[in-house]
Amino acid sequence: MTALRPSPPGPGEPCRILIYSHDTFGLGHLRRSRTLANAVARALGARVVVVSGSPVADRFAFAPGVSAVRIPAVTKRVDGGYASLEPGRALSETVAARAALIARTAESVRPHLVIVDKEPTGFQGEILGMLERAAAEGARLVLGLRDVLDDPVLLAPEWARKGAGEALARLYHEVWVYGVARIHRPLEGLDLDPGIADRLIYTGYLRRDLPPPSPGRAWPPLAEAPFLLVTPGGGGDGAALIDWVVAAYEADPGIPLPALIAFGPFLDVETRTAFLARIARLPGRLSAITFDSEIERLMQRAAGIVAMGGYNTFCEILSFDKRAVLVPRTEPRREQEIRARAAEALGLVRVLSEAGGRAPERMAAALRALPVQPEPSRMVVPGLLDGLDAIVARVRALVGPSGARLPDAVAEAVPEPLPEAVS
Repeated sequence: MTALRPSPPGPGEPCRILIYSHDTFGLGHLRRSRTLANAVARALGARVVVVSGSPVADRFAFAPGVSAVRIPAVTKRVDGGYASLEPGRALSETVAARAALIARTAESVRPHLVIVDKEPTGFQGEILGMLERAAAEGARLVLGLRDVLDDPVLLAPEWARKGAGEALARLYHEVWVYGVARIHRPLEGLDLDPGIADRLIYTGYLRRDLPPPSPGRAWPPLAEAPFLLVTPGGGGDGAALIDWVVAAYEADPGIPLPALIAFGPFLDVETRTAFLARIARLPGRLSAITFDSEIERLMQRAAGIVAMGGYNTFCEILSFDKRAVLVPRTEPRREQEIRARAAEALGLVRVLSEAGGRAPERMAAALRALPVQPEPSRMVVPGLLDGLDAIVARVRALVGPSGARLPDAVAEAVPEPLPEAVS
C-alpha cells in the first residue's frame, strides 16, 4: 500500500472528495453515497463529487457543495449477469466508457480523499487505474462497506475472482463499516491480509434526517391519517413482498391500519399495473405511489414499516424509531436475511420469513401486531447510529493537515466544471 501523505487543502481551500458508487441495481448504493456526501459537505464545507451508475441519480437533491456525475448505466439480468442499459451496446464498450469518464472526473476533481462504496475494484475493475493515479498523487483511499455483504461462503470466491482482497491490501488506507460489530462483521471468514484488521473501523449506522420538503409537496390522501408504509426500496425485486401485503388485505378486512405501498422506480410496468388493479378494489385500505425521492418524510409519518430490509431502509427505521416488519430476500444474496435476523435477535425489528410460506393470514397477523411492537429505541445498542459523526471525524483525521480542522466557509467556492454532471 502506498505510504504517501495526502496534499492537504491550502488555507481557505475546500477539501475535495470523490465518492464512487457503481450502482448496477436498485437505489441502495446511490442513497448511501448521497447521505455521506451531504453530511461531509455540511459539516466540513468540503466539495464532494459522487460518481454514480444509477439511472435516477438526477432525481435526488444534494446539499450545497455536492454534485453528481452519472456514468453509463448497466443492469443486472435475471441470471445474475450484467448488460448495458443502452440497447445494442456491448457491456465491454459500456465498461470502457465508464472507466474513461471516472478517470476524467478524478483528473478534474484532484481529490484529497476517495471513498469507494462496496466494490474495492469497482464494477469489472473499472476504477483500478483511477485509484492508482489518485494514490500516487497523495490522495487517501477508503473502502466503505455496508454492515453485511453476503454469506462468507458465497462472498469469498467472488472477492477472489475480482482481486478484491489484493486491491484492498495494496491500495486502501482505511475500511469503514457502516454498522456495528454486534450485528455483523462483513469481512469475517474471508482470507485477507492480516494488516487489514488494523485499518478496519466500525462507524455505526448512518443516521437519516428529514430532507427539506419540495415546494408544494402534498401527502397522499391515505397518509393524512395513521397508516403503514410498505416499501421494497427500488422495487426491482420487491414484487413478492407487495403481493403478500395486498393478499393479506384482500383476505382480512379487519387489519386495523391502511397501507400505502411505494412501488419503487424499478418495478416493471406490467406488474405495477396488475397491482394497481387489485389495490383499486380496496379503496381506503390500500393506496400506492410509484416513487418518492423524499421517502424519509413518509417513513417518519408512518405508524409502522413493512420492508425487505435493505441497508438504507434499516437505517431509516432506526433513525425515525419506527416499528418494522422485515421480509428479507435470500437470493441472489443473503445480505438482507443476515441483517434482519441479527436485528431481530437484538429486539430492533420483527422478521417474517417467506420460508414459512406466504399464506395471507401470516402477513395479516404481522400487520395487526405491528402498531403495538416495541420501538427500536427501547433496545440500547452502544454506537448504533453514530456513523455520520464518526465519518466526519475520520475525514478530518485523514485529510486535515496534521489532523487540523478543515475550513468551514467554502460554500461560495465555484467548482470546476465536471463531465456530464447532474446536481
